[in-house]
Amino acid sequence: MRKATIAVMALIAAMTTTGAEAKWLRADTDNFIIYSESSERSLRSFAEKLQRFDATLRVRLRIPGGKEPNRLTIYLVPRAADAGRLATGESGSSIAGFYSADLDGSFAVSHREVIEFKGTSAAQQTLFHEYTHHFMKRYFGAAFPAWFIEGFAEFYSTADFTGKGQYQVGRPAYFRAHGLINMPRIPVADLLLKKPREMRSSGQMDVYYGRAWLLTHMLYYHPDRAGQLTAYIDAINRGEDGEKAAVAAFGDLVALDRDLQRYLGRPLTFMTSAEPIPVPGTVTVTVLPNAEDALLQWRLERRSARGGERLAEVRDELRKLTAEYGDSAGIWYELARAEWDLGDEKRDAAAARAAVDKALAIEPKHVRANILLGEMMIHDLGHRDTVSNADWVAARQPIILANNTDPDDPVPLYAYYDSFLRQGITPPKIAVTGLERAFALGPESADARIAYALALAHDGDFDRATRLAKVVAFDPHDGGQGERILAQIESMRERSGGTGKGAAAPVAPADADQ
Repeated sequence: MRKATIAVMALIAAMTTTGAEAKWLRADTDNFIIYSESSERSLRSFAEKLQRFDATLRVRLRIPGGKEPNRLTIYLVPRAADAGRLATGESGSSIAGFYSADLDGSFAVSHREVIEFKGTSAAQQTLFHEYTHHFMKRYFGAAFPAWFIEGFAEFYSTADFTGKGQYQVGRPAYFRAHGLINMPRIPVADLLLKKPREMRSSGQMDVYYGRAWLLTHMLYYHPDRAGQLTAYIDAINRGEDGEKAAVAAFGDLVALDRDLQRYLGRPLTFMTSAEPIPVPGTVTVTVLPNAEDALLQWRLERRSARGGERLAEVRDELRKLTAEYGDSAGIWYELARAEWDLGDEKRDAAAARAAVDKALAIEPKHVRANILLGEMMIHDLGHRDTVSNADWVAARQPIILANNTDPDDPVPLYAYYDSFLRQGITPPKIAVTGLERAFALGPESADARIAYALALAHDGDFDRATRLAKVVAFDPHDGGQGERILAQIESMRERSGGTGKGAAAPVAPADADQ
């Protein structure tokens, strides 16, 4: 374990050296906050392309545009290996980028390394894949089967633009060619009915992603299959068995498998838009202040850390930064957050409280520091023998201040609702309304979605609650949490004798060319 830790810290040190040679830049667009140590010209070009990709998704999938109040943050690290280490905590990972649907602020990590496939760069395909996941989670409320979640992201990952700005969508996924042609193929029945985690080896996973992309491409573009995908998704969201829904929509699955193999041998169609896709809004690029520049990599480390030992090491590095940037509220907050996140057994609670107090002394309306202070105060109430209602009111005050400071931040809204659950009482209507707003601002967050689903179930709206929980249960990256929540909601329905209520769920994201 110690050897692994030393290796991780050596890689962190390498990133630190890189950071000293180049300052982090920040690009702001209508939908993104992007951090990179590249040149201003390179970052601006990247930001414009990513914003154009978002506009393409909106045009094709009929989602209104406009500036997002809760934008996605993207970090561009130097190499694919850096992204893999952040994702796993270990060197040598094959992961080249990842996406975290976090209530604290969803973020994605990709890299700037030039690794060319036939077609677009690996870095662009990785980020387009991850952003498509985010787009689906945020804008489509239906439950999608695992293969389609990955196939849909793969389908759009290969998108590119002409020199005039026209989109090209449906281009071949050349990087999946080896898995599709040379590896043992996964039968369509397995693809439709098994989850990716059942594909145990990396080779099988590569085939899984490739077959999911190919099937998505065929269902979108083959004229004989028009409308089948929508019928399939609709049936699943009505609660029909997955296999029955597939057979009803696609016909015999063995025949579908043969058709898919023939489709692999055909020249694949892709679409080019008639008109250029404009970049909405403006792109601004700024150099980070020194304190923020020094902090950024450690914030990313803290948010990516999964183990206590790694988090403790990040905490130690943040502590060193306070000696140089003692007037930075952001650094004191990150130190407090890292310390607090170590958990009851390992944290120094007094040190965490002292750090958050210093952050608030510098910036009294620091949103995240106020939320953390409220979290600390509520935690302390749980360890006291006697607690009055006034104590709970006082503990909620920092959370309320955070909400008043930034009404478009979903975290204080969620924290306010959760505080009543921690008190052991039914949240009042204003808290439930706040939770609904938190979910609307960050529907990609499993925490917000599950909390809102359970709130709806408590209100007797079991149908809507079930639909919300199904989105988590079907997610290929869910570890079984969604299935447990579905069972809990069904148990609540049975105890109440209710049948549920609510409007119909959205259907599959229909591509503009269907």
